[in-house]
Amino acid sequence: MTFIDPSKLDLDDNVVAINRITKVVKGGRRLRFAALVIVGDHKGHVGFGTGKAQEVPEAIRKASEAAKKNLITVPMVGTTIPHEALGVYGGGRIMLKPAVEGSGVAAGGAVRAVMELAGVDDVTSKRLGSNTPVNVVRATFEGLKSLKTAEQVAALRGVSAEHLAE
Repeated sequence: MTFIDPSKLDLDDNVVAINRITKVVKGGRRLRFAALVIVGDHKGHVGFGTGKAQEVPEAIRKASEAAKKNLITVPMVGTTIPHEALGVYGGGRIMLKPAVEGSGVAAGGAVRAVMELAGVDDVTSKRLGSNTPVNVVRATFEGLKSLKTAEQVAALRGVSAEHLAE
């Protein structure tokens, strides 16, 4: 996997989830916050990160920094993905399917945020299993990482891309 320099991209971020977490200690409960943030440039680069802190803004900042270190490139054909993909992480499973141009992003919550920030305008998705935002986002990323363009498949098979189209 190649490193993508976040300083060269115009990244937008989206806070998907903020959880209040407590740790029970001798003196009572210690309250902290966990944030899940997705960053993307709407041109095929997207990343996610999590951060924890005692204050919400600090947790969001940490998650945003982590997301910028975790960028991936999403292969696209026009405004959609090249083929169907199934992403699995923990109990979360996400089925991603290409859609006809103009149909929009048919996805909910965390998957919609990932697709919009990645720049995928037309896609259909189905969430199977866990609906925990962190697992859903990680499963979506696993699905996006498994995508290959026709040129990549042709190179793996040792044939030309035109030969695949036949």
